[in-house]
Amino acid sequence: MSAEILTQIAIEKAKQSKISQVDFNNLPFGQICSDHMFVCDYKDGKWQQPEIIPYQNISLDPSSKIFHYGQSVFEGMKAYKDEQDQIWLFRPLENQKRINISSERLAMPAFPEDYFMDGLKTLLKIDSDWIPQTEGSSLYIRPFVFATGNGFHASPADAYKFVIACSPSGPYFSGKVKVLIEEQYSRSANGGVGFAKAGGNYAGQFYPTQLAKEKGYQQVIWTDDNTHEYIEEAGAMNIFVRIGDTLLTAPISDRILDGITRKSVIAVAEDEGIPVEVRKIKVIELIEASKNGTLKEMFGAGTAAVISPISGFGHRDNDYDLPEVENSYAARFKKRITDIQYNRAEDKFGWRYKV
Repeated sequence: MSAEILTQIAIEKAKQSKISQVDFNNLPFGQICSDHMFVCDYKDGKWQQPEIIPYQNISLDPSSKIFHYGQSVFEGMKAYKDEQDQIWLFRPLENQKRINISSERLAMPAFPEDYFMDGLKTLLKIDSDWIPQTEGSSLYIRPFVFATGNGFHASPADAYKFVIACSPSGPYFSGKVKVLIEEQYSRSANGGVGFAKAGGNYAGQFYPTQLAKEKGYQQVIWTDDNTHEYIEEAGAMNIFVRIGDTLLTAPISDRILDGITRKSVIAVAEDEGIPVEVRKIKVIELIEASKNGTLKEMFGAGTAAVISPISGFGHRDNDYDLPEVENSYAARFKKRITDIQYNRAEDKFGWRYKV
């Protein structure tokens, strides 16, 4: 397929596509990659000519600073196809802005908007056949940048690589999840990098989550690092709580990611006349609401799962189940957002972006 190239991008096509080996009716999440990837190197104080090349391994010197000092940030996006084979993105400029916010916090160079958007659009047009049309599936897009500069000295690198790779994927979660409120380990702290999508943030989550799984939970709810009195995020997602008819979510801070799905949920809720409160939420408030029957729903919100309903939570050896709710907020918001993403409904917010 021909692609309109706005930025000068060098293109090397794969000699043979791998697509015939893929079962698009049985897609795992993020395990299969498309034929091509976008790459761009930073050296000598500037970004070099961007390229689209066949998906392949990356070779690095063992002293590359990514291995030693963890300068790496990423984003998560999705591409969708509608019934007319048109390709759509969802609020992509928000991802472009956020990866540079994350990069700045880790002393990494910003990536130009035109390189990002033109590279992404060109890549999607070249690999358009990889965008699944099965219900609930999409092409997951992973932009990331990491330090390639060499040396064991503890300092920012002088060279970096920006990559966009794509993976046709099915649903991230199936069904509801049970979560454990974490009171020993913290995801982030004041003055830290919790608001950035830094790779190390997620590496630090794996061990506490593993401990929770050993107790029969699928994920953890992170609490504040100081008192552990307030809930902040659910696994790698922003968290929402419905008490009565009011939707609650924690305010963003330097500990909490400014989630694009989070912002979209708030906007949809307000558009539907649902009361929304962005404020701190105490753990004890959840427990009391569960006991008196006013806790109706909890769900995580993020790019991968969109909306992930929570069936119950554990706290200090006690379990609290959530009720089955007809016409749940979680189901309503997920349908509203995914209908926009797949071009099945009006987009009054201007979020849909045609490739």
